[in-house]
Amino acid sequence: MPKKTSGKKRSTKYIFVSGGVISGLGKGITAASIGTILQSKGYKISAVKVDMYLNLDAGTIRPQEHGEVFVTDDGVETDQDIGHYERFLDENLGRDNYITTGQVYSEVLKKERAFEYDGEDVEAIPHITDEIIRRFKLAGKGVDMVIVELGGTVGEYQNAIFFEASRIMKLRNPRDVLQVHVAYLPIPGNIGEMKSKPVQQSVRTLNSMGIEPDFVVARAERVVDDRRKERIALFCNVKKEDVISNPDLPSIYEVPLVMQQQKFGEKILDKLQLPPGKKDLAPWGKLLKTIKSVKKEVNIAVVGKYFSTGDYHLSDVYVSIIEALKAASWQNKVKPKLFWIDSEKIEKQGTDVLKGMDGIVITPGFGKRGVEGLISAITYARTKKVPYLGLCYGMQMATIEFARNVLKLKDANTTEVNPNTKYPVINIMPEQEKKLLKKDYGASMRLGAWPCVLKNGSKAYKSYGSKKISERHRHRYEFNNKFRKEFEAKGFVFSGTSPDGRLVEIIELKDHPFFVGVQFHPEFQSRPLSPGPLFREFIKASVRSIRSK
Repeated sequence: MPKKTSGKKRSTKYIFVSGGVISGLGKGITAASIGTILQSKGYKISAVKVDMYLNLDAGTIRPQEHGEVFVTDDGVETDQDIGHYERFLDENLGRDNYITTGQVYSEVLKKERAFEYDGEDVEAIPHITDEIIRRFKLAGKGVDMVIVELGGTVGEYQNAIFFEASRIMKLRNPRDVLQVHVAYLPIPGNIGEMKSKPVQQSVRTLNSMGIEPDFVVARAERVVDDRRKERIALFCNVKKEDVISNPDLPSIYEVPLVMQQQKFGEKILDKLQLPPGKKDLAPWGKLLKTIKSVKKEVNIAVVGKYFSTGDYHLSDVYVSIIEALKAASWQNKVKPKLFWIDSEKIEKQGTDVLKGMDGIVITPGFGKRGVEGLISAITYARTKKVPYLGLCYGMQMATIEFARNVLKLKDANTTEVNPNTKYPVINIMPEQEKKLLKKDYGASMRLGAWPCVLKNGSKAYKSYGSKKISERHRHRYEFNNKFRKEFEAKGFVFSGTSPDGRLVEIIELKDHPFFVGVQFHPEFQSRPLSPGPLFREFIKASVRSIRSK
């Protein structure tokens, strides 16, 4: 940790990252990269994502609408950017790191009902902004800096109150607050020239809210040249050297390195009047070298039911799984070639689409749509001896497939899909059933990190190298223990359970190169510099599958 400049306790610094021009610019990766750069210099970093919707969390939003729902150790259902922060910072975040408009207004109204405002009329300013600032500071306890990503695009009415809170913080403590604005420079095909006008307009919108950016991060297809930087500096009232180029890159993990090549870390610390630090980004440089050097490809089918939205396919729905597969592949010195396969396509066209795959992943999900396609893919993986990894719903579907085709329980199903099935091998957890009867859907699943005990000699045990592990969950249904003996008699291995043995957490098959299903979500704790053990071993088995062909 850098030395303090005086005997006084240094105040926590706040770096606000906003976006303009278009959504989907990569503010989350920019925020995570800033945190990584500053962390590499010895500072303790935390990060906050602000979502502008009135939901209390991301748990009840469709994946196609908002992307992946990321779950923290303490059981909060958050935006996918929290996952990016955890992977870049290699830190576990929690409920203090995720804020929505709904949370803020709910808390203020709760205080009003409790007469905590002493009879004052409750208004957006100061009461809402004070609550926002309180939450920012809560996330800043025990750290040197907090990176706050303001969701949405500048100028939207939904996020104005959060921008106002950041302005007030800057007004009160100008040395402790920085504003970083991320904006897009398009290159129209009919012109062929990078245009800076959208950035200028975006910053002027920011200025109209009383905020001047300390840095402009210029997102573009290519590196932003000096001419464009000069225009942005002139019209956006920033120094040319404070315009940071952030071009499209082959890997998101290259972003911190590209930004730091422009001395972004030193510039931030200089404005915050902090020592420059002495550490570097060597581990990230080593990772990038590996990413660029691997040539051999491994073909992985990622089978799911939330890819399609209209004419488009969204990989963001499974972003943590994608990043976990990439990290595990790089560690095994191969390049992952991922094939997105909609399970409904398998229902219509059969499993020929899986030919040539070296490994098959079944992704998490809910409901009956596309279920038979998932089960067909699992039959293919089991009978063709293709390495298989089933995540959450993928574990449940593997159980159903085995029951139908090995135990010959033809009507076997999950009560989520067929409440009247004769063989409910997957059944709702008793406490969850009570919640559904009350329509208690929000934040009521089995959420967060739970302990799991592994069976000696199992693939799961060999993967983790430990008897006890902890992984994150998000589900309402579990394996029905009434069928446990029937499954075990046919070689179905229950290799991971809750400490009391009541809940089945991991299943696997003995006579298979790699066939593992987990009730939890190991993708949430996988990191680019330390891949999840099950993903690592799955890819290793998939590489062996290439050799055996």
